[in-house]
Amino acid sequence: MKEPTIINIQKYSVHDGDGIRTTIFFKGCLLNCWWCHNPESQKYAPELMFNREKCSGCGYCRKACSHGAITIEEDGTAHTDTEKCVLCADCLDYCLHNNREIVGKQYSIKELMTIVNKDAHFYEESGGGVTLSGGEVMTQDIDYLEELCRQLKDKGYNVAIDTCGYAPKESYARLLPYVDTFLYDIKTLDDDKHKKYMGKSNAVILENLEFLADSRADINIRIPVVVPVNSDADTMLDIITYLKKRIGIVKVNLLPYHNTGSSKYEKLGRVYPAADLGVPAQEHMEMLKSLFEEHGFQQVKIGG
Repeated sequence: MKEPTIINIQKYSVHDGDGIRTTIFFKGCLLNCWWCHNPESQKYAPELMFNREKCSGCGYCRKACSHGAITIEEDGTAHTDTEKCVLCADCLDYCLHNNREIVGKQYSIKELMTIVNKDAHFYEESGGGVTLSGGEVMTQDIDYLEELCRQLKDKGYNVAIDTCGYAPKESYARLLPYVDTFLYDIKTLDDDKHKKYMGKSNAVILENLEFLADSRADINIRIPVVVPVNSDADTMLDIITYLKKRIGIVKVNLLPYHNTGSSKYEKLGRVYPAADLGVPAQEHMEMLKSLFEEHGFQQVKIGG
């Protein structure tokens, strides 16, 4: 059983399922969505995040690095060679401005259960529980996930899984007995667009969604709305038609794109690929909400 890497454990969350929840964000995802607002969750291994804007060029981090991974560039800021960096964290304590952070830590099931158990009374009073998110939780070690979910259910906690759907079908089958709700992403039914903006075909995603529907799982569809990727009415009508024909009238969340995570890309040494994508206007989101409602969807919400 392999312990997964986790980037964050968010307490008192009200956006990832019903009630007050503890949301556990697992690191690693097989998709590469242009607008991902948690890019630190895409790779499976821990990573260094560095805020270059706050770097004074003092050089203390370079002196602390015993692997020769850090140099001071001509612009006076530190640069870390990721090929040489072993994530030993020696440099973190020597940064005068606390600019350096290693994202990702492995947790045992016992450690996670200790954390979530502390908030059991919040779950009971609010009808909340625990949400497993990412990255993509369903691509983590399935033996670990199954045991974690089993222990959560043994405690009587409501369990939700937030998933993009791009994972082995076997993983969904094994977790079905323990999961109360699947928060399931759909971006577009257009496979070419899906390959362009997400990096993979949507075939596996739709197959897994249909498997969950056929298994009578409780499904909450979540649709990130991004201009111009999928914000048009025709794209939403395609999704509506598909859901009604194959999945059913389910709860839908329309999630307007935002670029609040764009600054993280620079901290990871990456280029933000969604710079030319747009935020849908509130009036447009209301129109899309009405479109779903006109086709019989009674539980449609803008936002998480």
